[in-house]
Amino acid sequence: MGGAVSAGEDNDDLVDNLKEADYIKTPLIERVFRAVDRGRYYLDGHKDAAYRDTAWKHGALHLSAPCIYSEVMENLVFQPGVSFLNIGSGTGYLSTMVGLVLGANGINHGIELHQEAIDYAMKKLDEYKREAEHFDDFEFCEPKYIEGNCLHLPPDTRRYDRIYCGAACPPEYETFLKMFVNIGGLLVMPLGDQLIQYKRVSETQWETKNILPVSFATLVVPESNQLDSNYVKLPELNPLSLQELCRFKIRAKIREKLCEEHSDEYLQQHYRVKKRKKKEKTRKNLRNNRIRVVPIDIGMVILGTFSEFEREAAEAAELAEAAEEEAAVTEVAESAEHSDSDDEMDSVDEATVFKRPNYIRDRVQQLPVPPALKQYLLYYRSK
Repeated sequence: MGGAVSAGEDNDDLVDNLKEADYIKTPLIERVFRAVDRGRYYLDGHKDAAYRDTAWKHGALHLSAPCIYSEVMENLVFQPGVSFLNIGSGTGYLSTMVGLVLGANGINHGIELHQEAIDYAMKKLDEYKREAEHFDDFEFCEPKYIEGNCLHLPPDTRRYDRIYCGAACPPEYETFLKMFVNIGGLLVMPLGDQLIQYKRVSETQWETKNILPVSFATLVVPESNQLDSNYVKLPELNPLSLQELCRFKIRAKIREKLCEEHSDEYLQQHYRVKKRKKKEKTRKNLRNNRIRVVPIDIGMVILGTFSEFEREAAEAAELAEAAEEEAAVTEVAESAEHSDSDDEMDSVDEATVFKRPNYIRDRVQQLPVPPALKQYLLYYRSK
């Protein structure tokens, strides 16, 4: 599925569009979407499609449309410390975003059919930890991946608080996958032509909610002669070392102190004023118009069908808003402390971005501890 929101110029622009189309609803989910740049998970030569609301597939690598991941993140209602299983973890994009929410005490597992995809996910995970601009804003629950078929898990497999299945579940396996959900837990997966949220109320009772219509490729069903042998084993549950726990605790204390000192400024990853191409009201109205759905391999492309009158009305709204927002952007730019720095500001005609310092890094560097310990506290990041 995809095409429900306009294409973005960059990751922030994509997130803005997802918010305005009401796919991203909560501040926490907005933060993690901004903190993990979707474009980093595309192969070179394919990045021109990274910020479109469409699915992407290349060989064993696959990404669902951004609107799908938005709905998944919102409907799994993640909390720090819960356990998560990502079925069909692919590039690791979703698992990385989830890891930012789960924190030090969470469990973040993925099962993937193709080792090639796992190798790619591990490469991207290493790049994220070393290079991502907002890594220090969170305590990260690092994903662990295992190769195998989720339909070949043993019946006594441990349960999880949250599960997402990134491929359509064959109807005969619905009960099988549901049995891995803890009581009070949530499962989001495609079944038939719907993305469904399941909430386990008791051992035998469930509450279900249709999220939105979708079309996914179906899970690969194991051969009948493989069902009772060579079960897939999920990653071990190993407790964190004392050294890791101390790192989490020190960073958490620094972050707590920074929140007291900087209030909302610390939680705001960067201050961004951007000219919108269409009014939020207009975009939401367009979302409710009649649509045509074109199935593709792992999703759907949604194409809006609008009359000439509607198109002219949208263009008129765009022109009117452009004049209003140009004045607002100019006012913010003139009052900003960093307005004299070309390096910290894009063209005011397009967007004004004020990035705050990396307070965590600055504070760790001031600690009276050996340089080697400072590097450990910063995950050996160079910036």
